Amino acid sequence: MQNPMDMVDRRVLVTGASSGIGRETAILLSQLGARVMLVSRNQSGLEETKSLLAGSGHRVEPYDLRSLDDIPCWMKRMSHEFGTLSGLVHCAGLQMTLPVRQVTAAKVTKVMEINVMAAVMLAKGIRQRGVFAPPGSIVFLSSVMGLVGSAGRSVYSSTKSALIGLTKSLAVELAHEGMRVNCVAPAFVATAMFQELKDHLTDEQIAKIESAHPLGIGTVRDVANAVAFLLADTGRWITGTTLVVDGGYTAQ
Repeated sequence: MQNPMDMVDRRVLVTGASSGIGRETAILLSQLGARVMLVSRNQSGLEETKSLLAGSGHRVEPYDLRSLDDIPCWMKRMSHEFGTLSGLVHCAGLQMTLPVRQVTAAKVTKVMEINVMAAVMLAKGIRQRGVFAPPGSIVFLSSVMGLVGSAGRSVYSSTKSALIGLTKSLAVELAHEGMRVNCVAPAFVATAMFQELKDHLTDEQIAKIESAHPLGIGTVRDVANAVAFLLADTGRWITGTTLVVDGGYTAQ
């Protein structure tokens, strides 16, 4: 019986693969048979992730996604060495909790560069001739903060909303090239980023966040499962959508 989530010999680039959701996504994809290109600025973190992967043929590729204009050329060079890609997952992202009165243009730009602008350039890069073998699939990591409001999260939320709009337009533009584009929007997940947020909150605020998830705080595997579903043949007829994985957060 054929497994619709079988990804044997498919090559997938995963950004933010040195930790958190990116690391877990890479692990799951390797368990499904994919060969994974691990991307992050943190080489030691990438090496640790690689040691956790199943199978062989994976590649560690340290890269600073803030080098935006160089991304397409870098991807073409890497695909020549690694092989043509069938998937891209953009997990890298920056979190910012800051009241608008303290926001500066420089802080907005810093978050926008990684969360949105890098996503655009990665999409530009993967659609190049010789970089991917259709059918292909792109999955961006958005957030429920792109769907609902939250005080102090205006900058972060705006970048995650932007990814949802980007997903819809790219899905239409790239469909004829054999590329599907989708988004996953998690709620609060037990990661280092969530711990960083908790460090800035009171016990009462933390309890409120936890109670807002009817199914409890999620795990990185919960999100990785959704990403893999969209990358594999299980998502063959899905494009331009945002899959909300939030334990009921936005159902209330």
